[in-house]
Amino acid sequence: MREGNLVNLILGIILACCTFSTYWVNAEDPYRYFTFQVTYGTRAPLGVQQKIILVNGQFPAPRIECETNDNIIVNVINKLDEPFLFTWSGIKQRRTSWQDGVLGTNCPIPPNSNWTYKFQVKDQIGTFTYFPSINFQRAAGGFGAFVIQPRTVITTPYPIPNGELDLLIGDWYNTDHKTLRKKLESGVQLPLPNGLLINGKSSTTLVLKKGLTYKLRISNVGIATSINFRIQGHLMTLVEVEGAHTMQETYESLDIHPGQSAAVLVSLKNLASKSYYFVASTRFTKPILNAIGILKYEGSTTPPSKPLPIGPTYHLHWSMKQARTIRLNLTANAARPNPQGSFHYGNITVVRRLIIENSLTKIKGALRCAVNNVSYVDPPTPLKLADWFKIPGVFDINTFTDTPTSRPAMLGVSVVNITLHDFVEIVFQNKESTVQSWHFDGTSFYVVGYGSGVWTYNMRKRYNLVDGISRHTVQVYPKSWTAILVSLDNKGMWNLRSTVWWRNYLGQQLYFKVWNDEKSLYTEADIPLNAIKCGKASKY
Repeated sequence: MREGNLVNLILGIILACCTFSTYWVNAEDPYRYFTFQVTYGTRAPLGVQQKIILVNGQFPAPRIECETNDNIIVNVINKLDEPFLFTWSGIKQRRTSWQDGVLGTNCPIPPNSNWTYKFQVKDQIGTFTYFPSINFQRAAGGFGAFVIQPRTVITTPYPIPNGELDLLIGDWYNTDHKTLRKKLESGVQLPLPNGLLINGKSSTTLVLKKGLTYKLRISNVGIATSINFRIQGHLMTLVEVEGAHTMQETYESLDIHPGQSAAVLVSLKNLASKSYYFVASTRFTKPILNAIGILKYEGSTTPPSKPLPIGPTYHLHWSMKQARTIRLNLTANAARPNPQGSFHYGNITVVRRLIIENSLTKIKGALRCAVNNVSYVDPPTPLKLADWFKIPGVFDINTFTDTPTSRPAMLGVSVVNITLHDFVEIVFQNKESTVQSWHFDGTSFYVVGYGSGVWTYNMRKRYNLVDGISRHTVQVYPKSWTAILVSLDNKGMWNLRSTVWWRNYLGQQLYFKVWNDEKSLYTEADIPLNAIKCGKASKY
């Protein structure tokens, strides 16, 4: 009897283990596979034939669509004549800065070879983009939409729209990226772009059905210029910014700065069934550039009528006021069931403050951009590989200072050393007369303040410590400052960079090493087996 009970017990344990194992396998988050072949092609986006970068023969690149927590596998085949990398703007790369696709984390993919990215869109929803990150290739195309849909078990704080469309809007040069690159390297600043594109064209038509509501996912994929977007006769309800649900404010027009994304709802219920203009125009430029599209009600034969919808031109104060109205929806769920407002960022003690000041300067006679008087230069060995293999002489955490200094501008490798989970305040100080735009990889941050002039400690009294929007890219207005608060809870090497791409190329960037001395797969994945090794890491 005892022997029979023992056998039954063993069989029960085996069955339970098998059941648990089956559950574990079935519970694994889905995988989505993509193969992207990157080539040159000839197109005329603004009517001038030029060489651009295509992905699977497409311009813009194919849309990546997935769901929260999906695993993304992207095999990139580089058919260009120079090295290449994709970066996934706004994808936090939880535990996997190895997959971030910038020169501080990855060796580039050589010509006529391939490399496979593997990452998870952990606990994210929203509107993002991807694009080439090196060799000024971003100016040649290669950009695409990256959309993360919420899980069906998570409620959305607005009625599900009848459809959604991507609008990839950005400035464009008729000159190929290699020529632009040479101009910058010879000390010549780039002129005003030749025009604007909407989804790779100078003009486009959207055919939509009357009576329905659509979500427009709008991203500024340009390399230099802020834009304003508006639709004739239609209001836009802002619902999401770069993965965060917003308070549902209504706008006649919306400013979107380089590298930023937003999702709006547009209703086609209360207007006459005809065609209407929509316009994207440059902000803070002379002259103003426009891209004009048509929103056509399905079945209508009535063309749009002028005048075009009027938008702001310079109006810096107008733009800053609008930026302050973009606030976090505290009661909405995002990727998780808990409300966005459950993280009370305003009650957390700041352990470190950085004041980051951009400048345009000359170093050894060459035109450069600097941050706190250090102009970043990519070393031959990616910072992440140097840190992982403990390779000396690649970077020095003492090169960069937390506040601006009076030392002469110099070339260097700027790395800020941060302990995992530190809560940090960053003030972007812009003393120049042009708009800046900053992006932070590996995280999102709370935008708590905009202001004119030079930031002082007393400005903290004006911070929004309740419902500042959470996003990954923020603008800084001319001769002004912007303040953010960020919990650096993602271990890795993370790029903080200008999204005004010529400034980025000339050194307006730095890295944050977020670390602790505990090696654990819960906080950081091991180096991928397929990692490309270059520079001093080649022998490891």
